[in-house]
Amino acid sequence: MLTKQSSALLIVDVQGKLSEQMHNSKELFNNLAVLIQVAKLFEIPIVWAEQLPEKLGKTHPDIAKHLLGKPFEKSSFSVCGDDDIREEIERVNRKNWIVAGLECHVCVYQSVRDLISMGKQVHLVADAVSSRTLSNKEISLQAMKTAGANLTSTEMAIFELQQKAEGDVFRQMIKLIK
Repeated sequence: MLTKQSSALLIVDVQGKLSEQMHNSKELFNNLAVLIQVAKLFEIPIVWAEQLPEKLGKTHPDIAKHLLGKPFEKSSFSVCGDDDIREEIERVNRKNWIVAGLECHVCVYQSVRDLISMGKQVHLVADAVSSRTLSNKEISLQAMKTAGANLTSTEMAIFELQQKAEGDVFRQMIKLIK
């Protein structure tokens, strides 16, 4: 079960024009924005990465505007292949990692596999990950599930984190998904 105290959000490589080429990119961007804003409401740590930003571009402005601080830059496909990101994941010290981003069958897949190897519980947000083709997304979702990732959706994850239909944060959360 996801809780605010045990969870962190990982955003993987939602960059430049490539991000606009993803299957169902409009829904993807909307769900990523909701996840990030809710994580901030819940004060859940957010780690975000960019794959070779000098070549692939920076995080898409529709997503970057919701993020604070700076992304971790990487050249490895897995976020865990970068020492600084792996150290940040350990420093954050959360059991549950909510994972979203691109591309599902490359960087997200390899990151999820490595997080599981590190003993983390991965909650893969199926409607907040994508690939250029639906078939690559579907194959990688199945592979990550088989490897031990829990599949979830944007709304399923945020309602699980909220737990109760009450309070100011709940009202703010509901506004984000309507």
